[in-house]
Amino acid sequence: MPELPEVETVRRGLTELVVGSIIKKVEVLYPKMINMTPEEFNINLIGQTIERIDRRGKYLLIRLSDDMTIVSHLRMEGKYDVEPEGQTLNKHTHVVFHLNENRQLRYNDTRKFGRMALVKTGEEFTVGGLKTIGPEPTEEDLTFDYMKSIFSKTKKQIKPLLLDQSKISGLGNIYVDEVLWLSKIHPEQPANLLSDDEINTLRINIIEEIQKAIEGHGTTVHSYTNAFGEAGGFQNYLNVYGRDGQPCLRCGTLIKKIKVAQRGTHFCPNCQKVHGEVNG
Repeated sequence: MPELPEVETVRRGLTELVVGSIIKKVEVLYPKMINMTPEEFNINLIGQTIERIDRRGKYLLIRLSDDMTIVSHLRMEGKYDVEPEGQTLNKHTHVVFHLNENRQLRYNDTRKFGRMALVKTGEEFTVGGLKTIGPEPTEEDLTFDYMKSIFSKTKKQIKPLLLDQSKISGLGNIYVDEVLWLSKIHPEQPANLLSDDEINTLRINIIEEIQKAIEGHGTTVHSYTNAFGEAGGFQNYLNVYGRDGQPCLRCGTLIKKIKVAQRGTHFCPNCQKVHGEVNG
């Protein structure tokens, strides 16, 4: 699933490629992907200008003229690309925005899990997970006091807590494994037993790792590509994710893979250990 760095990379690419373009018509080839009928979607979008593209967590917010916004979630395999008008459609293309200058903005999704909702600008936070989305993993938004507060209230394991988009937005399986390894925190560590120093270290690593991944244009492990059809580069800098059975880059112990909250989870059994009175 594209996580925050991948979605931010897509946002930047689309900003370069389609901001300022005018939508001439829209073809919806998989109606379940949108929040209205294909006919309504098309009628509402004809003549709209793509004014800018924002992001909140893993959601793209495509801002249009006439105070309309397309809320787009890529889910597992979604991706956008821009092709010349008349180019043969990919079998996994499900929404085609016909633009001026004889171009098409296409949404492709091999698993058809992605969703788009067209709403009035200002109503985007009524859509799906945006209703309850947590703070962005930035220096300004993700404060130590906030993290200490949410961790102190739960005995939940730290990994599923970090995956919860209502607590902190944008983190997914890859980057949670990475920041926990960087912070020497076991993925099954109860959140309420983390020390202030551990919380502070985790906060710094979350902020810095997400920024580094954005600068690396995201991580391609399976199929992610940006709006230019290019793979990310940050997979070359992963410390623990996908390295089960290989030596820990810090201590040499073999990386182990387990299931935590139904997710494949990579960690170092030596560097990352559960501590505290777990049942206390």
